[in-house]
Amino acid sequence: MKVELQVIGSSLRSIAEEMGAVLIRSSFSANIKERRDCSTALFDERGRMIAQAEHIPVHLGALPDAVAAVRAHGPASEEVFILNDPYTGGTHLPDITLVSRTAVGFAATRAHHADVGAAEPGSLPAGSRRLDEEGVVIPPTRLDEATLDDLTARMRNPDERRGDLRAQLAANRLASHRVEELCARRGREQVVAAMDELHDYAERSVRAAIAALPDGRYEASDVLEAQEGDLELRTAVTIAGDGLEIDFAGTAAQHDGNLNCPLAVTRSACYFVVRCLTDPDAPASGGAFAPITISAPEGSLVNARPPAAVAAGNVETSSRIADVVFLALGEAIDVPAQGQGTMNNLTLGNDRFTYYETIGGGQGACPDADGPSAVHVAMSNTLSTPTEALELAYPIRVERNALRLGSGGAGRHRGGDGVVRELRVLEPCRLSIVSERRRHAPQGRNGGDPGAPGRNLLNGEELAPKITRALAPGDVVRIETPGGGGYGSPGLPPS
Repeated sequence: MKVELQVIGSSLRSIAEEMGAVLIRSSFSANIKERRDCSTALFDERGRMIAQAEHIPVHLGALPDAVAAVRAHGPASEEVFILNDPYTGGTHLPDITLVSRTAVGFAATRAHHADVGAAEPGSLPAGSRRLDEEGVVIPPTRLDEATLDDLTARMRNPDERRGDLRAQLAANRLASHRVEELCARRGREQVVAAMDELHDYAERSVRAAIAALPDGRYEASDVLEAQEGDLELRTAVTIAGDGLEIDFAGTAAQHDGNLNCPLAVTRSACYFVVRCLTDPDAPASGGAFAPITISAPEGSLVNARPPAAVAAGNVETSSRIADVVFLALGEAIDVPAQGQGTMNNLTLGNDRFTYYETIGGGQGACPDADGPSAVHVAMSNTLSTPTEALELAYPIRVERNALRLGSGGAGRHRGGDGVVRELRVLEPCRLSIVSERRRHAPQGRNGGDPGAPGRNLLNGEELAPKITRALAPGDVVRIETPGGGGYGSPGLPPS
């Protein structure tokens, strides 16, 4: 049975990975094709995540909410549902999710689309206050040709949007075929039994890892850099036996701007941290989340009520939630110094083109190693868009893409360095930047120095962490991403 379980488990993981490969290779936009800002997973009939490709943590931890929202509509075997509403299973509006049936459950794909029809190109405006200002809101809806045409007609570059959605459809259909083939080879009952055991095994593995941690209540706080001032994030992590509770009581009320998180995104960030610090090699299924209880006051920054805007919550607040939970657990176990703690979101576009990217930065040093430089980690996990692909597809020229040398914090082990990225626009367009760690640097640990905070500049003029403005041909946008914090007192030899 153990051999059978390994074979079926590997097959399910391979199907999820192949779904991702089909989506990436079939997509039209650079954001999915080059940056791989997408995720894929398989679920059982009860809506439990069983297998996922190792894609975007903020997507994957929230996907069970999307499947639950679709299951409530009783989807038939041939139906595909589409959604992006953050309050009914989504994350933020550019992340569009497709959910379909398989022979033993559901397949889900989620991809960040370069535009979903907001007033600002790229649909990641810095100043939105209501959800409907951020683009087309799609509750769980049966997807057919008429619906596809109607939705894409309300977005910029409808042919590109349609192409990316068809790539998602192809990935979902592939999942259906591959699961049917697996059931034909191994038997449907055996596959269902293996899915149950994979879910239970992941739960047992994580519970055992939690039980090895010291019991107690551990608290931490941090801030988000809103346009009008700092907003407080507070958390208390309680470890008791083989269970772990994360409570966000005391966190700031939901924001009048767009730094708000739906609860699904908050859960994603918490699941990511716990998986990193317990058993990262456990099967990446929903069972790994079962020992974790998350509570957040309704109407707070981390459990917002509609119609609050959420564009930055998914990308920036999720990153800062991960940081503050790591910080709290650092009272119980040794954790790395803080990394850049931001995705450095940059959108450029007009009615003809839309371009979106996140930019890597420095990661915090560990007790036994320097932090890596220029990486997309934590809640992002995407790639950078190659210069050749960017310049071929868009009226943008890459002036500079280099390490931000010396931006990592000093220490017994140094923090990783950030990135300097300069883009020159070649036609009139709009710029939106949504970033963090511009006023507050990533902190070092155990005597290590902080990393350098990030900077945003336009033609040499300093910009705010979150800003939208018009650009003229020849304007140069420069993003200097944060460095990671150092670990241990500088000058002391490595232990």
